[in-house]
Order: sequence, then C-alpha cells, then structure tokens
Amino acid sequence: MKILIVKLSSLGDVIHAMPAVQDIRAAFPSAQIDWVVERGFAPLVRRCAGVHRAIEIDLRRWRKKPLTAATRAEWRAFKSELQRERYDAVLDLQGLTKSALVSWSAQLAPGGKRYAMANRTEGSSYEAPTRWVADRAIALPKRMHAMQRARALCAEALGYPLAEKISYGLLDRTSPLQDDLDLGVPVVPPTPRPCVALVHGSSREDKQWPLTHWLELGARLNAQGYTLALPHGSEIEQRGAEALAMQLEHAIVWPRLNLNAMIDALNTCVGVVGVDSGLSHLAVALDLLHVQIYNFDTAWRTGPEATGHQISVFGSPVPSVSAVWKAWLAVTGMNLDNRSAQGRS
Repeated sequence: MKILIVKLSSLGDVIHAMPAVQDIRAAFPSAQIDWVVERGFAPLVRRCAGVHRAIEIDLRRWRKKPLTAATRAEWRAFKSELQRERYDAVLDLQGLTKSALVSWSAQLAPGGKRYAMANRTEGSSYEAPTRWVADRAIALPKRMHAMQRARALCAEALGYPLAEKISYGLLDRTSPLQDDLDLGVPVVPPTPRPCVALVHGSSREDKQWPLTHWLELGARLNAQGYTLALPHGSEIEQRGAEALAMQLEHAIVWPRLNLNAMIDALNTCVGVVGVDSGLSHLAVALDLLHVQIYNFDTAWRTGPEATGHQISVFGSPVPSVSAVWKAWLAVTGMNLDNRSAQGRS
C-alpha cells in the first residue's frame, strides 16, 4: 500500500500529524508513506519514523511571486516529483485550499482514493475545496485536539482502530547531517549542570509571557541546580534571550539553529518550559519534561495531553509564576529522578 500524507505547515501542525503516521505504520507495517511538506519543515518529516519520502513544496515562497517563470518552473518540478508514485490513499490532513491543490495533483493507483475532512473543527482553519477534491470526506467531532483529529481521519479513512498509546516517532541522529556542516551551524556545547530550555519567544505577542515572570522562574530553576538554555528564532527573540541571560546566574543563549540542530539541542535538555509555540510542541514530541504556558484557554486543542510529565497551564491575562512553578514541580516530582538515571527512550 502506498499512502501520501498532505500536511504542509506549520511546525506545530506538522508535529501534531506525526502520531498518525505511527498509527498507520502499526496497522500496515509494509506501507510506503510519503509526505508533502513545506521545505522549511522537511528536516522534521525526514526524522519521522516510517516516512519513506519527504516531498518538499515551497508554496509560501511561490505565492509571493506566483506568475514568474521561476515559480512556474519550480511548480512543474514539484509536480513531477509528486507524481513519481501512484497512491492507494491520499490523506489531506490540512483542510485548506492549498492542501486540496496538492491532493488533487497527486496521482492515484487503480482503486485509490483521496480523503479529507468534511467539516471544520473548533479553533482550526478550514476551507471548502478540501472536501470538493476528496473522494471521501470524513465528518469529525467539532471539538477535538489537533493531533487526535489527524489520527481519527487516518484511522477512519484506512479502516483501523486507534491505539491508546501515542507515539511521535521522532528519530534521533548520532552525528550532524551534512547540511549542518555546509551551513556552518554551531554545535550547542554540553553544560555541567542539567539544562532546562526556556521557550520564551512567539511570533504572536499575545502568546508571550512577561519578562519579569521569566526572570523569577529562571531564578527558581537556577536555585534547583539547572542551567537555562535560551533558544531564539528572530532578532527580537534573540534580544529577549540576551536580556534574560544578563540577569540570570546560569543561563546560555543558544546560537541561531536550523531545525535539525534545534531538535538535537532540545534533546540534550532535561525539560522545557515554554509558551504555545512550535518549539514547545517539539518538546512534547521529544518526550521531554514539559510545562506549556497558555494565555488563552486553547490547550485542549494544541497542548500536551496531561501525561504526567507534560502539562499545560492556563491563566488570564497570563498564568502566574506560582502556577507555572507548581506545574514544573509536579512534572519533575513524578519523573525527574527516573529520567536522570535511565535517560530518555
């Protein structure tokens, strides 16, 4: 069986689709699973266990200059790569016009079908062309977690029961990939103290947590014996990281990392405290101790599913330092000693 996943972006959305791939692998161990994804997130998809081929697309860039000769040539090259295979099932997990276009462009094997969501779910974007293109549009509950939505669609389309256990299948790598070496991506050095990453940045200002709160939390973590790692993905986030590092005793500002290097760097940490962002969702996929901070009551849709060592904290207008600290003590109290001794699996 050959299966095509269409989930193009963004980082958190791609992460939330990974457990569906692991479900498919368990139900159909010999299936070939390909995945169409925006170029920037392809390194993550290539590290998703069971993905045979990550087919890169550059829609975000192409739509800025849609009529140029270069864009048309790149679209033709993408389409040629996409149509190398004929698929028994094409699964549109995005639910947008752009993913419908990709699904429609894919080639079906004899008897193959395209599947998509029949309806919008609460808090998620949805556009009608996704169901127009589908051979079968699957109705889903209107209120459900983004990760469970992808799992449910795939299970219903391919006819297998959902397992209780959730796995993201995010693979480690034992050495830097050539693209890191070519780009001169720096390696994050090990720290003598256990490290906790503070994911303080978000592209949305209304998702951020006050600097004073980060400083108080950081001081408490320092007192517990942790070094604080401060990642960043933009100039604004870098300035915020530097401001935190200047006022905390044990804190390091990571260099700007590409996605592969960021995954590796986070995986050296004991845990992560972060706002609702792609890097926080990476912490979940890496099975790290994790507290995710929400200024809106939307953790039910995108947050960690309260596994004991990964929980979310909601507060309005923002959660208090005490609430986040209490959550951190809860996740570390249940899991830290065991994880320090045994390492992560």
